[in-house]
Amino acid sequence: MDRISIKGGKSLHGTIPISGAKNATLPLMIASLLTEDTLILENVPHLADVVQLQRILNNHGVDVMLSGKRSGDGENKGQTVKISAEKIVDTTAPYELVSKMRASFWVIAPLVARMGEARVSLPGGCAIGTRPVDLLIMALERLGVQIEIEAGYAIARAPKGLKGGEIVFPKVTVGGTHVALMAASLADGTTVIENAAREPEIVDVADCLNKMGARISGAGTTQIVVEGVAKLGPARHSVLPDRIETGTYAMAVAMTGGDVLLENARPELLQSALDVLGQVGATVTATNEGVRVTRNGAGLAPVEVTTEPFPGFPTDLQAQLMALMTRARGTSRITETIFENRFMHVQELARLGARISLDGQTAMIEGVDRLKGAPVMATDLRASVSLVIAALAAEGETIVNRVYHLDRGFERLEDKLSRCGAEVERITG
Repeated sequence: MDRISIKGGKSLHGTIPISGAKNATLPLMIASLLTEDTLILENVPHLADVVQLQRILNNHGVDVMLSGKRSGDGENKGQTVKISAEKIVDTTAPYELVSKMRASFWVIAPLVARMGEARVSLPGGCAIGTRPVDLLIMALERLGVQIEIEAGYAIARAPKGLKGGEIVFPKVTVGGTHVALMAASLADGTTVIENAAREPEIVDVADCLNKMGARISGAGTTQIVVEGVAKLGPARHSVLPDRIETGTYAMAVAMTGGDVLLENARPELLQSALDVLGQVGATVTATNEGVRVTRNGAGLAPVEVTTEPFPGFPTDLQAQLMALMTRARGTSRITETIFENRFMHVQELARLGARISLDGQTAMIEGVDRLKGAPVMATDLRASVSLVIAALAAEGETIVNRVYHLDRGFERLEDKLSRCGAEVERITG
């Protein structure tokens, strides 16, 4: 199993190209099931989750062709993926595939919308809270889908097709909004989605669906209106840049000092996080090429942050900010409101010398003068990269184990960091 070795103490200087967003790529690939025509996606990142979703689509009879997937092939550009779901041969998504990636449950929406039926395994356990699918099921039921839970599977039926309706989410749900958008696109009549998620990835998926012939308005607001159409057609779409990757590398620069251009980054996608970095002591500047982050070696200031749905501070940057605050001059306070059990990185950061105390969903981080390298274990995707950020500033060597978590969401992380002066190396085997 691969590990990553990091020898801390080096500031970062140079350019880091920002990849396409994982959290937009996955629902965009799933949306290909809505049409018999070819969907071409550009700027798709090279990630383990993309490969896993390709396997899931193949299981349904979908033809997926990737170009630019070899190392050194268009190095700073994502893959172009051509997806053709002309004939869906199987409407079952089995447990052994769905259990490896929760977002794959979303295939239930396009399958039942296009084929009138779907049998999709419930995702099972998850390291970050329960992440229930009840709101996704509720959204489909509002569109006339009959759903039964049987032997660990959600069995969805709509033999006469879906009907437009009103979907009111009791709380903001990104997955629920994606599912509602896809299903409503092929429903008969108009669907109104209230309390919809406003994340940029929702807007990206809606833009792509509209290119395919859907009639969606209001994406990016709390109310989305979808006028159903009889069928969707072909489209070409470029995935938006990954705001979580942008924020992660921005925090790495703030942690180590230096001057890095985050190429292709779009500041409006994560303004709240960039504002926090400004409070911490980094200088963040929007340029024509992306976002430039600098810190000249001055001390880090503590902050108080609460995670919120977009446009608030993203839960997916909470662990990275916590790592950064381990070196602040004073005590920081981070409250997690989106997911329960999302402080699993605290124990591993403590192995590097961090002082963090927990009170329910709030973490108090008392800044320390120095961190020291140690062996640590990644527990999930965002927690694993927080350990990398801490290790970049720690004295000596840190070994991060279980880096397959990193490979799910960060493309060529060690290469991007080492090109900016970090001493980072992957140890295979």
